[in-house]
Amino acid sequence: MTSTFITRFPGFREAAIFLDFDIQEFIYFSSFLLIVWVKLGVMVKAMASFAEPVLSTSLSTCPCRIYTRKPLIVPLFSEYSSLRLVSDTKPLFRSGLGRVSVKRCFLTSVARAESDQLGDDDNSKGIDRIHSLQNVEDKQKNASQLKKRVIFGLGIGLAVGCVVLAGGWVFTVALAASVFIGSREYFELVRSRGIAKGMTPPPRYVSRVCSVICALMPILTLYFGNIDIWVTSAAFVVAIALLVQRGSPRFAQLSSTMFGLFYCGYLPCFWVKLRCGLAAPALNSGIGRTWPILLGGQAHWTVGLVATLISFSGVIASDTFAFLGGKAFGRTPLTSISPKKTWEGAFVGLVGCIAITILLSKYLSWPQSLFSSIAFGFLNFFGSVFGDLTESMIKRDAGVKDSGSLIPGHGGILDRVDSYIFTGALAYSFIKTSLRLYGV
Repeated sequence: MTSTFITRFPGFREAAIFLDFDIQEFIYFSSFLLIVWVKLGVMVKAMASFAEPVLSTSLSTCPCRIYTRKPLIVPLFSEYSSLRLVSDTKPLFRSGLGRVSVKRCFLTSVARAESDQLGDDDNSKGIDRIHSLQNVEDKQKNASQLKKRVIFGLGIGLAVGCVVLAGGWVFTVALAASVFIGSREYFELVRSRGIAKGMTPPPRYVSRVCSVICALMPILTLYFGNIDIWVTSAAFVVAIALLVQRGSPRFAQLSSTMFGLFYCGYLPCFWVKLRCGLAAPALNSGIGRTWPILLGGQAHWTVGLVATLISFSGVIASDTFAFLGGKAFGRTPLTSISPKKTWEGAFVGLVGCIAITILLSKYLSWPQSLFSSIAFGFLNFFGSVFGDLTESMIKRDAGVKDSGSLIPGHGGILDRVDSYIFTGALAYSFIKTSLRLYGV
């Protein structure tokens, strides 16, 4: 085998003689060197394949920036007086995939160090374009939301106006349906994660029973006229149910349930008392003289109907003028419960509510006194703001923006009727106690 190897590679004999090696030993030593050389080549190739994408990535993108497919353009180094390039560009190592030089490593460090000055124009243009697209999308979304609010607001306004004009059982049943939905939204807010984190909500079966009781209250008010005994009895039964429940009863369950019966059930009943209970005719009303006989004639226009229309219009004016005034002049926050409400907006809402109340009072000839009209407008405004802030406090503790999603663009029922909950009680009490002959 040795003779054959020497015959094919004659230079080995002269090299062995020159180095004073035995030919057999020289062959073994050469084989060992060849194996070592091959192993080193494989290792260098692996290192090059690992280092190549890392260095190329560091040159094309900056780790502190948003990824972009465009490579970073490195400016001339003459622009940076504090930087000096090393003239030595000898390769750090070679392989079949290419070479990585000292200069390339230096360029990588410069690209990372000067990341604020590399590709700023392209990145800033891209960010500005993203912001402009987001602004356009937000404007389109707000316009669509406003369109929905206007369309559904007008539809709800017309429907409520017809229900108020109809009165009687139509008004009462519609109010009972709204009360049922609103009470369900209230108890869902009580069970929400934000409120339930700090208290124990009532059981679901108690919440459902309370919603049914709240819906029956307006109907019982129309039928019996006075439901104080019924409300007291219902509250007593609910309290007993909470006390004998399984587990450990909590005072938070009792308090939230009792407030729900009062807030969602008892207070709305005053609208039934106001619209259907004050049946004295508004004799001086001009519109009553031209009202069709088939629709009830002049007797249809009662003090309750006129007072309800003026009160509803005052609440709408209060919310509208307060919103516009807050947008135009709002500077001082009204309360931390609702940061968007301002004292300036509240003042504009008060002026708008009183102005609308006075105009409608002159047109409908009720009440006769200007002072009574101003006082009635002030109470409508106060009840509207107080009801709105109360519901805002509940939603803030619950950690939600809207009480529900029943009405597109408006939220839930409570979001639309929160300003009316306390207003009916204030309006009815004012007419019953402060207006002689109901203001006729």
